[in-house]
Amino acid sequence: QVQLVESGGGVVQAGDSLRLSCVVSGPTLSRVAVTWFRQPPGKERDFVAALRWTGGDTLYSESVKGRFTIFRDNTDNTVFLQMNDLKTEDTAVYYCAAREGVMNTGPRWYNYWGQGTQVTVSS
Repeated sequence: QVQLVESGGGVVQAGDSLRLSCVVSGPTLSRVAVTWFRQPPGKERDFVAALRWTGGDTLYSESVKGRFTIFRDNTDNTVFLQMNDLKTEDTAVYYCAAREGVMNTGPRWYNYWGQGTQVTVSS
């Protein structure tokens, strides 16, 4: 069983930066991939970025590549999503999710989810 708790959302202006945090706990963390998804209002949940717990491999969607960075703090079980140069189209509820095994961009492959945190980017 993996538990995830997100924080760090808020209201910012276009061009600003924001850092989301996901505290991950559980007995099998060495085997998990942790991924950020987002769900804009009225739309489906989309892949943003993923990180393999062991090894640190990362994967990004094309829409955020070069602006967002996913990384893990080695001193505690926290995965961060650093978001720079935010755009109005980044407005969404951001979810942290985990699965045992390889990284995957499809939300249906993840069975552990956080509660979500709202990010609103105004123009």
